[in-house]
Amino acid sequence: MANDSSAVLDAISPDSIADPFTPPADSSLWQKNFLLGAATASYQIEGAVREDGRLPSIWDTFSATPGKVLAGDTGEVACDHYHRWESDVDLLAGLGLEAYRLSTAWPRVMDEAGVPNRKGLDFYKRLLTRLKEKGITTMVTLYHWDLPQHLEDRGGWLNRDTAYRFAEYADLMSRELTGLVDAWATLNEPWCSAYLGYGNGHHAPGRANGRYATQAMHHLLLAHGLAVPILRANDPDSQKGIVANVGRGTANSDSAADQRAAHLFEVQHNAWILDPLLKGAYPQDLFELWPHTEPLVLEGDMETIAAPLDFLGINYYFRTNVESDGAHGFTEAPPEGVERTQMGWEVHPDGLRDLLIGFHGTYANLPPIYITENGMASDDKVTDGKVDDSQRISFLKRHLAAVDQAIKAGVKIRGYFLWSLMDNFEWAFGYERRFGIVHVDYGTQKRTIKRSAELVTKFLKERKARG
Repeated sequence: MANDSSAVLDAISPDSIADPFTPPADSSLWQKNFLLGAATASYQIEGAVREDGRLPSIWDTFSATPGKVLAGDTGEVACDHYHRWESDVDLLAGLGLEAYRLSTAWPRVMDEAGVPNRKGLDFYKRLLTRLKEKGITTMVTLYHWDLPQHLEDRGGWLNRDTAYRFAEYADLMSRELTGLVDAWATLNEPWCSAYLGYGNGHHAPGRANGRYATQAMHHLLLAHGLAVPILRANDPDSQKGIVANVGRGTANSDSAADQRAAHLFEVQHNAWILDPLLKGAYPQDLFELWPHTEPLVLEGDMETIAAPLDFLGINYYFRTNVESDGAHGFTEAPPEGVERTQMGWEVHPDGLRDLLIGFHGTYANLPPIYITENGMASDDKVTDGKVDDSQRISFLKRHLAAVDQAIKAGVKIRGYFLWSLMDNFEWAFGYERRFGIVHVDYGTQKRTIKRSAELVTKFLKERKARG
């Protein structure tokens, strides 16, 4: 299908699409002030890893290490977005999506000494300018895991100095891009950066030590806290926030031990991040679960981390059912006979609703929320020029219904970003797992709009027509 925005809209006829997606008439999603958009991340789509002064990142190093990424895939080309950004923006606009969440690549915009790389900065300026010309609301994530390798060589997020280097990066980007960004997110999913990157080694940089994970998390959150006042000073008209991935933990039985196990799962997955941000302290239960892993915290750190937020981004994908490990922790107890995605993750929309309502009750200062990622992977194939991703359509409808239920329960939710705009490099799973609402043929770079995207477009056209 053509990438010209008007051609995309014209080609998607609401009358020709059987619709199992559109929300009911009383859904909050019909409100015009509820943003519906899509999200991507720099390393997952851009490619061009050695062009125009871009430096190596930890994901370049990690994915080039044999055995770290499925099939030996890397982000060297990815979706070639660095060269195809104009047609990709046209595609996004053509789908009628109202908002776009993207990330900037730290290694693309400054050198080892912190000197700005004009070619990298100009790429993001052109991209964001085109998005604003199309009337698309922009959310920019400063850190979506692609740490410059030279900083990792000096300790990465285990080195407190990295937090200060991040503040310099935030200063550069917010000065250069002021007026082009509607909302800044400092970090994406610090849980993944800290735990998967430094705790169990499944993600870059591939370190595996529990003590490393908690110290890396502290420095990530410190980096966030240092950046927020800089963003406020340089770009006062934009919103400032952070994006956390959250997980619903459920107990395998009503026993006190299993209930405690579910609680501890949510402590390490949710409260580890949200308590410092919103309460100014780490949950002590975390160190019951992971004894002797307390990070080094200097005076004033927790106040810095708890800088007021304009919004909180929430990424949700699945729940985890757990049982007591017989000691002081938990072990997974996957239920049988449940719906799962290509990732093996359970489809459990009630978990999103329950978490949102729970956060609303737990944190008195909970800021407005954007669902910054929600979606699923499936083994999508193009057949006769079409992609019928029926499971994704059902998934999205049920999760949007869960969001609506949370709104009706009093949670302030301002928008929802589909993960992802297009199939892309799925980290340690390479290119096998497809999360996009647009199919990408990685050999030809041809984009094919999936049926899920057509139905989202149909809904947005109907909402716009209502006025």
